[in-house]
Amino acid sequence: MDDGRLTVRDVLGLEPVAASGPEVAAGRGRLDRPVRWLHVAEATDVGVMLSGGEMVLTTGVLLAGDERRQVEYVEAMQRAEAAAVVLGLGRAFRTTPEPMRRAAERCGVPLIVLHRPAPFARLTEEVHARLLHGRYAALDLSDRMGAALAALNLAGVPLQRLLEEVAAYGGGPAVVVNLAHRVLASAGGPAALGGLLRDWELVSRQVAALVGNGPVTLGPDGWVVARLEARGRQWGHLVLFGHPGSAETARVVGARAAEALALHRLLGEGGLGWEEQATEALLTELAAGTARPQELLPRLRAAGLPTGRRVFVPVVFRARGELPELRELVERSLAEEGPDGAAGLAARIRPEAVAVLLSLPPERDHEGEVRRLVVRVQERLAARGAVAVAGAGFGCAVLDELHRSFVEAVHVADAALAGPPAGPVARLRDVRLRGLVRLLRDDPELQSFIERELGPLLDRPDLLELLRGYLSTGRNKSLTAQEQHISRPALYRRLQCIEALLGIDLADLEQLTSLYVALLAHDAQRAP
Repeated sequence: MDDGRLTVRDVLGLEPVAASGPEVAAGRGRLDRPVRWLHVAEATDVGVMLSGGEMVLTTGVLLAGDERRQVEYVEAMQRAEAAAVVLGLGRAFRTTPEPMRRAAERCGVPLIVLHRPAPFARLTEEVHARLLHGRYAALDLSDRMGAALAALNLAGVPLQRLLEEVAAYGGGPAVVVNLAHRVLASAGGPAALGGLLRDWELVSRQVAALVGNGPVTLGPDGWVVARLEARGRQWGHLVLFGHPGSAETARVVGARAAEALALHRLLGEGGLGWEEQATEALLTELAAGTARPQELLPRLRAAGLPTGRRVFVPVVFRARGELPELRELVERSLAEEGPDGAAGLAARIRPEAVAVLLSLPPERDHEGEVRRLVVRVQERLAARGAVAVAGAGFGCAVLDELHRSFVEAVHVADAALAGPPAGPVARLRDVRLRGLVRLLRDDPELQSFIERELGPLLDRPDLLELLRGYLSTGRNKSLTAQEQHISRPALYRRLQCIEALLGIDLADLEQLTSLYVALLAHDAQRAP
């Protein structure tokens, strides 16, 4: 008994019933029938007053001495789909009437006899209070959940955020699948969710066996399967695992979640589909280094990427500003890969960046494949007057290394934007010191280093820019003066001012190197 849902077995465990010496005379295997209401009646034709699910309490005073009427009474209870009949002994019957017992066993109607006087009024009051409380709780849950999910939809949250809220209400992992039972999104505790996704092929078959004709289907162990549809078209299912509540709350959670997901899809029409959103979520998590390694294999399989005996190479395309057509051009170039085993996923991970995850057979020339893809994209961009640099991570034969390689690709692409490499694709070896500094740009020690080296110049952007130009020309004073549009004497005075402010000698190579690194770090922290 939980959340106000009662079965016949639950009612028998209540104190007023237990104190009356209940005995299950027939229908012992049907005690898990739900009880919708408790009805006290002595009329022999009470069956016509019932609508199903009632537990009928009677003393049988109008049935005593008439075996035919006793049998007809039980048969009427069967037709009315009563949950059970409770017969209080003492007034009309001293023992269980055998005709009623046999009829109840034959009809599958639980017959419970009470051997001691039972306070019918008190029992009715307690059962009805529990039932009403349960229904109120379910209505309250429906209202709260519906309002919370509607607010998230109106705020325009991504599918992943909405599903996390659904999982919180469901009390366990939540998975959205398409009609082929391919995982589009998942949320929930890492341990439970990881186990489900690792065994998804087996789990998906069990889910398929549960799918029914109704909008919400309940399974064992708290599994809930809700049909996802809108505009008369079904596109998938929501599966909740391990729901701890009652069947009533499970149906409420499944129904409200399905409605919210349908609304999310309708609000997102014209944008990314759920398959694209799932790919975007996966690659964004990889690029940020937040993807859970134990989930990668099932998520990559679910996305349709080959995973058996493959080498994975992440590539990140980075533009200086938002470039709406970048993702489309990358996907078009990716689709041109021949039918010789190469495959890939592409998604926008930032307004100005698109990530690609290539899955290649181990015998392929991985660097050559990356180079060909990048060249195709850059040629298409050039035809539109646009530019984007590309950074690649290292090839991963083991998925556990993939998130590190992806983060490397992101940083390399960012560093390449500040100092474009000689070739079409930048790798960590190409961005050298600039790339290392960008990798460390969020380290608080680096910020302290910048302030120690450049502190007095941070409030003098004119001198800071002059120092940057002086170092970028290799300390060529004539060229620096020309680029800064000042005379040589003015340049000398400003360089002397920098030396005085920083307390250094610009002729000292070690001090100059330290300044150069600090400038690179300062530029890296100012970059997006």
